[in-house]
Amino acid sequence: MTDSAELQRRTAELLAAHPPATTDRLDFLKARFDAGLSWVHYPEGLGGLGAPRSLQAVVDAELEAAGAPDNDPRRNGIGLGMAAPTILKYGTEEQKQRYLRPLWIGEEVWCQLFSEPGAGSDLAALGTRAVRDGDDWIVNGQKVWTSGAHNARWAILIARTDPDVPKHAGITYFICDMTDPGVEVRPLRQITGEAEFNEVFLTDVRIPDSRRLGAIGDGWRVAQTTLNNERVAIGGMRLPREGGMIAPVANAWRERPELRTHDLHQRLLKLWVEAEVARLTGERLRQQLVAGQPGPEGAGMKLAFARLNQEISGLEVELLGEEGLLYDDWTLRRPELVDFTGREAGYRYLRAKGNSIEGGTSEILLNIVAERVLGLPAEPRTDKDVAWKDLAR
Repeated sequence: MTDSAELQRRTAELLAAHPPATTDRLDFLKARFDAGLSWVHYPEGLGGLGAPRSLQAVVDAELEAAGAPDNDPRRNGIGLGMAAPTILKYGTEEQKQRYLRPLWIGEEVWCQLFSEPGAGSDLAALGTRAVRDGDDWIVNGQKVWTSGAHNARWAILIARTDPDVPKHAGITYFICDMTDPGVEVRPLRQITGEAEFNEVFLTDVRIPDSRRLGAIGDGWRVAQTTLNNERVAIGGMRLPREGGMIAPVANAWRERPELRTHDLHQRLLKLWVEAEVARLTGERLRQQLVAGQPGPEGAGMKLAFARLNQEISGLEVELLGEEGLLYDDWTLRRPELVDFTGREAGYRYLRAKGNSIEGGTSEILLNIVAERVLGLPAEPRTDKDVAWKDLAR
């Protein structure tokens, strides 16, 4: 059985055979994957060793101490946090072998084609159609709020394959090649001036049936694995004490005593405590993940993340006064990642507005917490047994 000592031994062998100082970055990451040290809880041959998830920290600490490169996880957060666990659970052996290695090392970036302008917060009401044509599916529709689509090679996609059944039952899950004919990516400029989000138009895009994940019509169940992991990835990220959004406002408070007031002091104390509680709750959630798949608790963490980011960034702008209204650059840019702490207060304030929308709206997440965590009665839903084609739109 793989234990801490065994992982330290394997990591030492990796470092000896591929010294980080003299080994090409991608070559080192490939060797790490092949040694089973990428995500140790994954099966052997897929970047892991079938070891307890908690032991990943042992490997990471040894590699960090040796100055080894990482796989730049922020650049491919959707691939690592959402696509990979879904492929692991529902993919065929051929799909796992094809996608997981280039995904983990960062050779292939992933995006998510879920949200649609006509569905709003009701993801199951999506209208993008996939029609079977021999061994292929022909896909037509529009997706929106697609982070990183301009950099992505692959996308996880859900589409309607049967309009004659209730909305949750007629959805199928696919892997879409973003370089295929008929895939058009358009920038979606945000209030920050950047276009990290995109609209994606799909026109007669052919997807082989070999790139389907799960059974036909079972896409909603497959998507729940993706969505649960998404909420954990967004709301349960690992932070040091006083890390994340609370750091710059706390630092400004210490370094700029002339800005302080009693009211701002009380509000900062309250938010600092809440941020620390959220951080510790995230640590507990990650410990629970060691024992199994993420549950609805991730929805609660994502809710807290959104509310705290918005309140903290608002307090920071208020603390800085006129200085907080300054903004460095409104030029349209298409960044590879979101950098909350590397920009000024104005950026944080504007960008945080999207936190209660992306990754599931706060309103939908409140329903999930109420029904699946607290066990409250579900809201009446009159469309559960109505065929999708008969729904009012």
